[in-house]
Amino acid sequence: MPHPQAKVHRMFELVEPIATVTFSEVPNEAFLALGMRNYWDGYFAGRAAPLGLVPAEVVHAVFYNFADGEVARHIPWVWGKITPQEAIAVRERSSAAALRQMIGELADSPALVRVADLATRAALSAPTEGRVLYAGLRALDVPEEPVAKLWHAATLLREHRGDGHNAALLAHGIGGTEAHVLMAVSLGMRAEEFGRIHHLPEAQLAAVVDGLRGRGLVNAAGAFTPAGRETKQRIEALTDELATPAYDILSADELDELVAGLEPIAAVIQAADD
Repeated sequence: MPHPQAKVHRMFELVEPIATVTFSEVPNEAFLALGMRNYWDGYFAGRAAPLGLVPAEVVHAVFYNFADGEVARHIPWVWGKITPQEAIAVRERSSAAALRQMIGELADSPALVRVADLATRAALSAPTEGRVLYAGLRALDVPEEPVAKLWHAATLLREHRGDGHNAALLAHGIGGTEAHVLMAVSLGMRAEEFGRIHHLPEAQLAAVVDGLRGRGLVNAAGAFTPAGRETKQRIEALTDELATPAYDILSADELDELVAGLEPIAAVIQAADD
């Protein structure tokens, strides 16, 4: 029997803060020390490294939600400073260091070893078909050190879900920038206030919002219409559904144990972020 969708979504909430320590200060400083010009150089070098030396167009397609031209400002420039293999090693090492720093004494607890093992079992069991970024990560060696192993497993699970989310967006005809606008709307924000797209030209964002309005997804005030809210809910539900196979290898008791073990770790990270 598949696990309940609510439990799968809870795993997303717990995995996300662990995986995204890779976008925090310690990894950023590690990449800057190797010649990256800014945060986004390190972001693209680290996250795209499992894809190898592919052109910006491929990274743009796989990442899905960056505006046209944004990836090309960093790929392939970063590969003149660092190789994908070096970027993978720097990302793992610095992300594990950041995670250890954030969770303190939890890093050395026996419970973390068990959590890392359960998360890794799930992370290595998901289907790779249609999951390009996840498949690239699956081809990497699994770290032996428990904190690094937990970060790696969380990253695998996050990117597996992310690949599925992109498929859900595509199936509903929602482009990458449109997805960010819908996220902003769901948070009660205007598009130009949302962090991932606030830097885009005002006319470009206005055109995206107008397109969503023309499709009946947002109203004149920039809020969801009933159809827009339903579309967003369907996308999120499908994303959770597509993420479910990663956890099929775990029994109900094991998944409950994994959730319980991840909760204090995720809580400490979120408290540190706050």
